Amino acid sequence: MAQSPYTDMNEQQAEVARLTAELEIRDQLVQQLSQELFRLVKGNAGFMPSPEVSEQHQAEVRALRDQLRGVEKQIDFYQGELEERDAEVLQLRQTVQELTDRSRMLEQVVQELPTVYRQKFSERLTPVKQRVAELQRENRQLQAELQSVTYRLAMRTRRSQRLELPSLSAEGTLEGGIALPSFGSA
Repeated sequence: MAQSPYTDMNEQQAEVARLTAELEIRDQLVQQLSQELFRLVKGNAGFMPSPEVSEQHQAEVRALRDQLRGVEKQIDFYQGELEERDAEVLQLRQTVQELTDRSRMLEQVVQELPTVYRQKFSERLTPVKQRVAELQRENRQLQAELQSVTYRLAMRTRRSQRLELPSLSAEGTLEGGIALPSFGSA
């Protein structure tokens, strides 16, 4: 199972803390041994430790110093790891901040889109409405002209197709001498 970088970092920090505590305990032991040796040597001025004991203490001191160097190397290694992780975390935080800012900007753009589209549509629709109004006015004018022309044509056609009725004379006879019946004073 893969562990997250934060879990690894926490484990490394715990290991560094444990090693630091162990180092402090060893430092205290070395300090206590040094004080004890100093007290013994000072209290027993004539006391000379035997060469075997002295060599044994020196070997222990060398071993402790070697362990100390090993722990210091581990601490340096873990501090380097922590610095790398801190740099990585900082970079990730910056990336998150940039993406958050970009997301906010895009959300704002998305929220403004309906208004922008309405405005653009209105801008495009205005000339179309004006053209439609012009065409309607022109259509009404042409229809009015067409009605006028149709009316004049109908009037002209009516006049040309009018039947010429014979005209009556004052005596009640037609021009050809045909007499019309009279109804008297009815």
